Amino acid sequence: MDMEFEKQLEELKKKVGKLEKGRQDKMTLVVFSGELDKLMAAMIIATGATAMDMEVKLFFTFWATAALRDPKKSVKGKNLMSKMFGFMLPKGAKKVKLSNMNMGGMGKAMLEGLMKKKGVKSLPELFQVAGELGVEINVCEMSMDLMGFKKEELIDYPKLNICGVGTFLSDAEESKIQLFI
Repeated sequence: MDMEFEKQLEELKKKVGKLEKGRQDKMTLVVFSGELDKLMAAMIIATGATAMDMEVKLFFTFWATAALRDPKKSVKGKNLMSKMFGFMLPKGAKKVKLSNMNMGGMGKAMLEGLMKKKGVKSLPELFQVAGELGVEINVCEMSMDLMGFKKEELIDYPKLNICGVGTFLSDAEESKIQLFI
C-alpha cells in the first residue's frame, strides 16, 4: 500500500471509532447562577436524570460556587480580596437569594414555606440526594481562585472535584445533553 492510502485509512478508522463511541447516556450542566431558583432547577434536573439512569456531571462556576460553601467551616490565610468576596457572597445553599421577587428575603421565605408545605426538598436536601445518587460536582478552579474560595471550605460531598474548563468540555463532548443554568 502507498503511504497516502495508509494515512487516509488511519484517519477513517479514528473517525469511525469516534462515531461508534458516540454520545453516552450522560448529561453535563454548567451551573453558573448562584440564585436559589436556578440552583434548584439544576439539582432537580440532575437528580431526575439519574433516575433515568443517566450519568450526571455538574460544572459549578462563578456565582454558583458560593452555594457549595459550608457555613460551618472557616479557612484561615486568605488575603483581603478573598475575605471581601467571602463576606459579600452567600455562605452556603441556605443563604442564596431568589433571582426574582426576593423582596429583601420575604419572597425566599414565602417560597421555602410553600415548598415545605408541598413536600418539595430544600436546596441542601437536593445536594444530599444528588450525592447519594452519584451526581458528580466539578468546581471551576479559576472561579474558586478569583473568589478566594478554598477546597477546605466546601461542603462534604461524595463526588466533588476541583478542575478546569477542559474537564467540562471533555465531559460535554461525550454527553447526550448539555445545559447551562
